[in-house]
Amino acid sequence: MTTPQPEPTSAPLWMADYDYDLPPELIAQHPVEPRDASRLMVVDRASETITHRQFRDLPSLLSPGDLLIVNDTRVMPARLHGRRPTGGQVELLLLRRLEDGCWEAMGRPARRLRPGTVVHLRDQGGHEAAEPAEIVARRGEGLLAVRLPSEVEARLDEFGEMPLPPYIRARLEDPERYQTVFATEVGSAAAPTAGLHFTPRLLAELEAAGIRRATITLHVGLGTFLPVKVEDARQHRMHQEWYHVPAATLAAIREAREAGRRVVAVGTTACRTLESIAPNLDSDGDLSDWTDLFIVPGYRFQVVDALVTNFHLPRSTLLLLVSAFAGRDLILRAYEEAVRTRYRFYSFGDAMFIL
Repeated sequence: MTTPQPEPTSAPLWMADYDYDLPPELIAQHPVEPRDASRLMVVDRASETITHRQFRDLPSLLSPGDLLIVNDTRVMPARLHGRRPTGGQVELLLLRRLEDGCWEAMGRPARRLRPGTVVHLRDQGGHEAAEPAEIVARRGEGLLAVRLPSEVEARLDEFGEMPLPPYIRARLEDPERYQTVFATEVGSAAAPTAGLHFTPRLLAELEAAGIRRATITLHVGLGTFLPVKVEDARQHRMHQEWYHVPAATLAAIREAREAGRRVVAVGTTACRTLESIAPNLDSDGDLSDWTDLFIVPGYRFQVVDALVTNFHLPRSTLLLLVSAFAGRDLILRAYEEAVRTRYRFYSFGDAMFIL
């Protein structure tokens, strides 16, 4: 069922060709209720047509035997607040725990956070930890190695906040709304937002319709949300993100392919994971590794047949990925249509189903 893709080339890939104008008021500040009441744009690659549905219509767009692959990662309360001894305020965004017990993090103000700097972290009630955190090293690309006190690590739910993207300025009353209903594996610094549209009721309807579901885990980090700062995208370096694919998921993918059914990735994180493990689909055991796969137009997809995704930022790696999957012209036409018809954009926005 995999759609043939052109062979990649080494020609420049200009980010200016993957830009679009978005009115600020279309950036969703709040999630819709219920989750599956969001709009769903259906983009058909074969006919190059665009139609409009609601997300709860997804079962009617799939066929019995199709396989949904969802990312079961759970977002950490990764945003920490504190102060330097001089009183200057500090914000840390935890990305992942390092082998030496430190954490990789982004920090503000970055220029003030030099190795040896201590930060007195406070919990959500304003109480400071008994011991400070310490900046151990700079790791390039604005990243830091930070050693957290054991108290903070043990009480991260109390010290940390949900790391909403900076374009969401409204307060999130229920932190669970930035988690998918199938989130179980803690480790992400951002949500796999395509999965936010699913409800237990919708999952039950999909199962009743004979649509199968399997899980992967990819802990979302810089590889997903770091902006592209170069004009030629081929010079951009993706940061590694950790994934885990259970043997049961590999078996389900093989069964779907043998039956001629579609493998449907729910989100770009699931898509990148599936394409990363393409050479090892015949493995009998679980697969766990790091991926820095950068999918750009010209990429030949090997596993994913259809994609559920949100609307992505201009000039981003995610916009490049969906353009690789559906073609730049069709995607930009779809985005123009989404703006014209007032779709909601980004993490709490509406969804797109590319088939």
